Amino acid sequence: MALRVPRIASSLGSFSTIPRLMFSNASQEFPAMSLYRFHTSQLFSACSTSPDDGAGESYSEFQRWHNGGGTFHKSAQIDPSASVDIGAVVHSKAVLGAHVHIGSGAIIGPSVTIGQSTTIGYNVALSNCTVGDLCVIHNGVCIGQDGFGFLVDEHGNMLKKPQMLYARIGNNVEIGANSCIDRGSWRDTVIGDHSKIDNLVQIAHNVVIGKCCMLCGQVGIAGSVTVGDYVTMGGRAIVRDHVSIASKVRLAGASCVTKDITEPGDYSGFPAVPIHEWRRQVVMHRLAVKKKNP
Repeated sequence: MALRVPRIASSLGSFSTIPRLMFSNASQEFPAMSLYRFHTSQLFSACSTSPDDGAGESYSEFQRWHNGGGTFHKSAQIDPSASVDIGAVVHSKAVLGAHVHIGSGAIIGPSVTIGQSTTIGYNVALSNCTVGDLCVIHNGVCIGQDGFGFLVDEHGNMLKKPQMLYARIGNNVEIGANSCIDRGSWRDTVIGDHSKIDNLVQIAHNVVIGKCCMLCGQVGIAGSVTVGDYVTMGGRAIVRDHVSIASKVRLAGASCVTKDITEPGDYSGFPAVPIHEWRRQVVMHRLAVKKKNP
């Protein structure tokens, strides 16, 4: 049986010289990992003569990491104890501390710094950011991409607001799968030490979150929000842009913060109010409905 490797065409070039694999027996076993290694070795061999990709990185400058089989740029600084799984890529001038683990499919962008004993899951994308020590970044997380900022000029044209700063993740932070944390535009986006973030959480540009905060699933925080320490947000809670929340505030699930919260305590509702006030609102609403429809 002959297995033809398809021609690869992309902006990186075309590779039509990859040889075919020949098998004398159609039932012969061929391990998937061996096939993967064949493809990657041939691809890197072909790419080694390709021109620069425009980002200051030539394919010939990438090498295979000894612990895990991943790929790294020769200018990256990686501690020998770090593990970079096969399929992961560490770009130029990135810094990986001791005992860091990078999962398959993860992309560590140029100049990204990761502290010691941090675990990066599968298919994570890190750019324009730093990550502290002892963090856990679960599968599919994106950190450091552009925030959502646009302006309309006098001619009605939509202009993108520059997003030039960074996202900075503290120590002992855990970020759940498929969450997104945008880079800053006028100040860095910051996640404080020991904060825990659930799956599917959106944190926009310029947000500053204090230490020991807990954000449950599907929380959405708009741009330029400031959150104090020991703040808890229930599932699907949302915070509008440019709002400040004091330390030791707890937001009930599905609540919406539309103005500053200056005192610690429990809050709920849309707009969010102290929870005892929200409970009175709920009771009054129910009584009004019963009176209208006895």
